[in-house]
Parts: sequence; structure tokens; C-alpha cells
Amino acid sequence: MKARLHTVVVWLAVLMMALPIIWMFGTAFKSPGDILQSGVNLLPRELSLSAFEKLFEGDLLRLVGNTVLISTGATAVSILLAFFCAYALVRYRFPAKLDNVFLLGVLIIKMMPPIVIAIPLYSLMNQVGLLNTRIGLILSYQVYTLPFCIWMLLGFIRDIPLEIEEAGAMDGANLLRRLGYIVFPLCAPGLVATAIFSMILGWNEFLFSLLFIHTPDKFTIPLFISNFMTEDGTAWGEMMAIGIVSSLPMLALAGYMQRYLLRGFSMGLK
Repeated sequence: MKARLHTVVVWLAVLMMALPIIWMFGTAFKSPGDILQSGVNLLPRELSLSAFEKLFEGDLLRLVGNTVLISTGATAVSILLAFFCAYALVRYRFPAKLDNVFLLGVLIIKMMPPIVIAIPLYSLMNQVGLLNTRIGLILSYQVYTLPFCIWMLLGFIRDIPLEIEEAGAMDGANLLRRLGYIVFPLCAPGLVATAIFSMILGWNEFLFSLLFIHTPDKFTIPLFISNFMTEDGTAWGEMMAIGIVSSLPMLALAGYMQRYLLRGFSMGLK
């Protein structure tokens, strides 16, 4: 009886998580007239590609390219800085517990509402000429991605035994060689897992893109999606279609990196 109840609960949970995805796919392939009809219809009465055709009439490939470039750039910067920062916090001792103060400050920044940081950040970027640039957006995304990467990499680096580095130091390896040949390879699964989640954060970011990007040629996908919600109504078909298209790159990345992702999680659980 308990086993059957457990199975029923699991399938209900799976159904609840799958329902929005089924709805998204069903709406994306509906005709405009089918979408406007009242009632709850998860699946289309007849398949229609009109929503996808309207998407590819515009600069969809440019939008995907902008989003890939910006999210990848933000992830690369975050991983590089977070790796050295997390290593220093794990391996070195700071006076007056400054390491704990730093981690607390990073956590506070991560938990703050983004709009609180966006206003002074907008003023700063305006002064240095980084508004409406991809580089400015990559740097501004560090508010989201860098604190997350630091906290994730702390656990992965702690799992690397200190004795391995000490053995390398006894063989004459300096700090950079130990980082490059010992710490980095052992921490690689954790770095991949962190990079995937950082990519997702950058891929889905909307507020900073809305504030800092002014010309359509530099739009990201989340910013483009907002154009389907106007005072005249919501283009549900196009919105669901772009939702499918924008999800595919991240699903492909996570699927390709799945083994590294699982190994990264197993490192953090040791």
C-alpha cells in the first residue's frame, strides 16, 4: 500500500512539473484562431507552424547569438574570478575573519533585489561609456553570476585533499603549476556544473538587459520575449514558440555535459 501511494505521489509530481511544458508545446503549435477559443485545450486541434514562421521572419538568429555571446562571456569571467577567489578563501587564513566577512558580503549582494543595484550600476556604466554594449552587459551580469559561482566552488575546492597539493609543492611545483595541473583538473566537474548554472542565470536575465540595452541589434532573447506582451494583448503563440526555441540551447548544453554535471554534484556531496 505504501509503495503504491509513493508511486502515485511521484507521478502526480511529475505531471505537475510536465504540465506547463505540455501547455507551452501545445500552444506553440496552435493556429491563431485555436488560441483565441475559450476553454482549456492542452493540445492543438490541428498543427500550425504560423508562430514559428513569424519568429524566423525577424532577427531570431541574431538574438540567439547575442544571448549566447553575453551569457558565455559572463560565465567565463565569473568562473575565472570565482575559481581564484574560492581557492584563496579555502586554502588561506585571513586576519580578523575577513574571509567570513567577505563571504557574508557576497551573500548579501546576491540576496539583494536587483533593482537596488541596477540604479547605481546604470550611473556607473553611463560614466565609463559601457551602456548599450555587450561588454557592459557581461560585466553587469557578474552581480548575478559571480556570487553564485564563488559559493558553489567553495564546496568543490574543499573536497580536494590538501595533501595532494603539498606533495606537488614538495616536488617543486609553484602555486600556478599546482592550480593548473592539480586543483583545476580535480575540480573540473565542479567547474562544469557551476558553469552550466551560471549560463542559465545569464541566459534568463531580463532586468539588466532592459535597462542597459537600447538598440534592437543588441537585444537578448528575454528582452525580445517582452515585446510579445503589449497593451493590445499577448501573442501567446509566438511567446510559447520563442520559449521552446530559447530552451533548446540550454537543454542541449545540459544534456551534453550531463556526466560532468553528475560528477560535479557527487563531489559536492562527499
